[in-house]
Amino acid sequence: MHRVPLSLLALASVLTVAGCSSETESSSATNTVTTPTDAPAGAGADHGAGHTYACPMHPEVTSTKAGETCPKCGMKLEHNDQAAGNGKAYAMKFEPQPMQLTAGQPSQLVFTPQEVGNEAAPVPLALVHEKKIHLIIVSKDLGQFYHEHPDYTAQGNYKVTYTFPKGGDYVLFQDYTPTGAGHQLGRQPITVQGPKYAPVKFKNDDMQWEQDGYQATLSFDKPLTTGQLLGMSITIQKDGQPVTDLDNYLGALGHVVVISEDTERYLHVHPNDQADKGPRIGFNTNFEAPGLYRVFLQFNHGGKIHTGDFTINVKGTAAS
Repeated sequence: MHRVPLSLLALASVLTVAGCSSETESSSATNTVTTPTDAPAGAGADHGAGHTYACPMHPEVTSTKAGETCPKCGMKLEHNDQAAGNGKAYAMKFEPQPMQLTAGQPSQLVFTPQEVGNEAAPVPLALVHEKKIHLIIVSKDLGQFYHEHPDYTAQGNYKVTYTFPKGGDYVLFQDYTPTGAGHQLGRQPITVQGPKYAPVKFKNDDMQWEQDGYQATLSFDKPLTTGQLLGMSITIQKDGQPVTDLDNYLGALGHVVVISEDTERYLHVHPNDQADKGPRIGFNTNFEAPGLYRVFLQFNHGGKIHTGDFTINVKGTAAS
């Protein structure tokens, strides 16, 4: 099995309390991606005498009843009387320093959230799972996965120092939420100079992962097809014994990112609420398009963040 190298994360640093998906757009020559919000300004404000509740990751999903869950990802709807967003569109400006990234050489990855049409205005970001930006770095072949968290600076942008281990093609994703708006996703393909990584071609389902004595098994409660809410489980063992003392990682027992083979579809998945600490972690997610996907798991045990990887093939429904 192909091993996914761990990023140099601090233990207090990352994906989601259920599943969430976002379709992305290809980046422009300026490495800026715009992901518009889904609803007009003020939507959800007129809710009569009651309250509105919305999915934290799918703000277009609302209800007037407390305790309901999102049909797209299974997350519990949260009280938010401005649930549908503020009607603004956002982009994430990316400026690497130096501009030419080279393997083995430290670089500054600089990100500036912007309001489209009012780029000079500051864009404060909400704290989501203990961080304001979750930066996902993957090699184009999806054989390598890294999760970083840029820090806010006095210049109003977010920076992280990062050294690419190998040259080649990569894709950067930024998972963020402007205050008062819906979830946003930035995406930039980049090329890193230097000795290139050897691309890996993934094809068959692989729902088992092993490394450093840990074993993780991925399973679903229904056949892997599009257009339905799926219950997803990951069961973790250490040296053949169930792990029942998982620690939280950014406020959750485990985090999962799912990326399509062409890197155009991205799902950020966090576990459902549960009283125990393993060995099973339960998630919900759905797939809007068929194809091959790579699943990346991160969990905290023994004072260390562990990263596992799986491969799945999702089939389309008869209607699709």
